[in-house]
Amino acid sequence: MLKGFSAIIAAAILWQFSSPLTLAQSYDPQQADKFPPSPLEITTPDPLLPSVRNKQPLSLTEKLRLQVALDELNQQAEAQLQTGDKKAAFEIWNRELRLRRYLGAVAEVQALSRVGEIAWNQSDRQEIYYITQRLQAIQKQAQPKTSKTQTTVDLELWSALGEAYQKVRSLQPAIVVYQQVLAVVRQQKDPIAEIDTLKTLGNLNLIWFNYPQAAASYEELLNLATSRGERQDELTYLQQLAYIYQQAKQPQKSIDVLSKLKEIYSQGDNQAQLPTLQLAIATNYETLAKENTTLLPEAFKNYQAAYTTAWQLQQYARAAEALQKLIPLYRSQGQVDAALETSKILLETEARGANYYGMMQAYDQIGQLYLENKDYPQALAAFKDGLELARQLKHQEAYFTQQVKKVSSVPENKEN
Repeated sequence: MLKGFSAIIAAAILWQFSSPLTLAQSYDPQQADKFPPSPLEITTPDPLLPSVRNKQPLSLTEKLRLQVALDELNQQAEAQLQTGDKKAAFEIWNRELRLRRYLGAVAEVQALSRVGEIAWNQSDRQEIYYITQRLQAIQKQAQPKTSKTQTTVDLELWSALGEAYQKVRSLQPAIVVYQQVLAVVRQQKDPIAEIDTLKTLGNLNLIWFNYPQAAASYEELLNLATSRGERQDELTYLQQLAYIYQQAKQPQKSIDVLSKLKEIYSQGDNQAQLPTLQLAIATNYETLAKENTTLLPEAFKNYQAAYTTAWQLQQYARAAEALQKLIPLYRSQGQVDAALETSKILLETEARGANYYGMMQAYDQIGQLYLENKDYPQALAAFKDGLELARQLKHQEAYFTQQVKKVSSVPENKEN
């Protein structure tokens, strides 16, 4: 379960950094000298605009006419790109973007978003810089206006800005924008928009490796889902939080979330996930026990439970994993006999799972533990069994041969 969700997140991060461009953060004024002046700020009169504007807004008829013309420019640019002439394509798109602002801020941002995604896919660092710079300027102009009675926010524009920042992978500004959006939808008491925005913030912070903020979003989502009795959503958010706390190395919070997941799976039909959860809980207790030894019994208990559950479910690989965690834990506490008995159980478990490499390693472990107890005949027998498997597998033959030779030279074994 946790590995599955890890794969999802890994895919999201791969999507984030799949291009050679990794500049996609916020607009940095210090980068201004790296590129020529922005083509999006050219003020030369354009034939597509009415000849006399005097800074007057376009009429509805003029806007409709301009929109048709700009849609045609977009098609021309796409055609140029398909022929391989990227330079010509972006010259046309930049002209389109300069003129889109006459149709309003939302229309301009949506166009910047569309072209920005193309620029990202084309690895055009310069174009992304221009578009990000323009988005920052629009965001600055769109800052909420506060009067004595209320704060005015153009929610459609801010949502479009967040979308556009995501398209150019400018994540930090996107997070700032969606935080503003979240405040507005909460004021408007729009639960659906609140949930969608929290999800977006959680994912963005996760991609940004900002685990505390990602966790905060998913904790809020979890509380909302729990209060509404939305069990499937609750399960999803718990899985996401389990991954986040694992990555953030917060073992106690991981235990809390994993325990809730375990309770849900214990009551449902998905009990196959239980050994994985019990293993994760045990590992977190083992981590905590390094600072607080009174928690060590909890680690033992959960590893043992993971083994028992996995054995009952015939998940022999998972059962072996739990035993492999238990053995060094016993040894760290000086419980060699317990480690030896557990190693014998491990051998049987690996045999049930037909894991011959695992059996070979178990024989080695048994042999080493018998050596610690100075039980040389039993150690020799274990190493000989390991050597037989090593020969069949054609793996580690030299190692086991050496171990057999070494133990055979002990006086107690010379007769063997």
